[in-house]
Amino acid sequence: MTVATGFFVDWAGNARRTEEPGGGYRCEVDTVARYVAVLSKQGALIHEGTYYKTLADIEAAGIKANLVDASVPW
Repeated sequence: MTVATGFFVDWAGNARRTEEPGGGYRCEVDTVARYVAVLSKQGALIHEGTYYKTLADIEAAGIKANLVDASVPW
């Protein structure tokens, strides 16, 4: 998996950028499987989500999520 530019929805229902998820976390993305793994600095799996290339893709899936900045706590 790699870091791909896109979005996912966190456990609070917020949309976050895969390249900067906040909380000191990092993302690994599988664009084919549409999978996002959110990992701690030590590599522990913190959260799993669906990969969306655009915010419009999230909306098209019927999900209402506000895009938050990386400074917003998890």
